[in-house]
Amino acid sequence: MKDQKRYVGIDKEINGAMTDTGKIIRDAWVFGLIPETETCEGWLAAGLEDLWRKVNLEWEKYGFRVANLPPEMQQNFMRIHNSAFAQAKQAGWDAERDLIDEV
Repeated sequence: MKDQKRYVGIDKEINGAMTDTGKIIRDAWVFGLIPETETCEGWLAAGLEDLWRKVNLEWEKYGFRVANLPPEMQQNFMRIHNSAFAQAKQAGWDAERDLIDEV
């Protein structure tokens, strides 16, 4: 049987972890599903999918809107995501690089 691929960890991801997996992990931190020290390094796809399902269930409770989160959770969301944006930009990530101009 072939070895299953394992996740590299949010701290080692490309583009400063500005990926779907990175967002799932950051949101899991916000909701307290995993500790902020958990990078998910070594996780298999099934474990990440399970985390995504749990994160999705939490977002459903708040209508998928940051504004609907309780104040403390909003503050954690902003702290976690703003820090991630700053680190990603410092690592060379450019949010506009992947945008397509419509003519």
